[in-house]
Amino acid sequence: MQYARLFRLDGRKAIVIGAGSGIGREAALALAAHGADVVCADTNGDAAAATAKLASGSSIATIDVNDEASVVALADAHADAEVLLHTPAINVRKQIADYSLDEFDRVVRLNLRSTFHVLQLFGRSMCRRERGSIITISSIRAATVEPGQGVYAATKSGLESLVRTAAAEFGPSNVRVNAIRPGVVETPLTAQLKNNPEWYSAYADKPALKRWAQASEMAGAVVFLASDASTYVTGTTLTVDAGWTAVDGRYTPPL
Repeated sequence: MQYARLFRLDGRKAIVIGAGSGIGREAALALAAHGADVVCADTNGDAAAATAKLASGSSIATIDVNDEASVVALADAHADAEVLLHTPAINVRKQIADYSLDEFDRVVRLNLRSTFHVLQLFGRSMCRRERGSIITISSIRAATVEPGQGVYAATKSGLESLVRTAAAEFGPSNVRVNAIRPGVVETPLTAQLKNNPEWYSAYADKPALKRWAQASEMAGAVVFLASDASTYVTGTTLTVDAGWTAVDGRYTPPL
């Protein structure tokens, strides 16, 4: 074992869906820095191109994960991919009693249905080649919820169930499937909360490290799960939440 090269990804093609911003962008940069040939895929072609420019040598692809033909085209064009990272998600913050069915369908379609479709198509090609690592992005909301996030939480819980099942089904073909469960991360998805001082400070106070995460702090977990450093890791949700779920609900009394 050449431990100095344990995290290297030289010669491996990595598809990053959602590479235009946030966790996807930082992950694409990290994968490229470790030698991967990265395809930066995003619904926003200009954003994907900006990421590819930062990750020297990367290529781009425009994809709408809600459009079946678009996903099929990406999977067919890159059937030789050895790494797949899927990041897109949305959240409509409303209590269950106030949710419309259209809002429910919109959140489930992007967060869960698109994940299933991407996992299914790339899983097939990886299983045929008997090599690959699929990585999805979950959330601490899969484990601990708050009012107004019921549907989002349900999609992330469902995503983690898909990951476990796919790991069981793809494992005999040497294809690994895992999820990363971030805490609160400064991304476009959380911009509304970040810009509200009360929300921002409340969320910063929850984890043990007493702060939000930067998107770049998720990149190490992505590289780990993509690389040979994790060849015996599958069906796992890797929590990267600064201790949020470990200490959630705690009371710190004056001593």
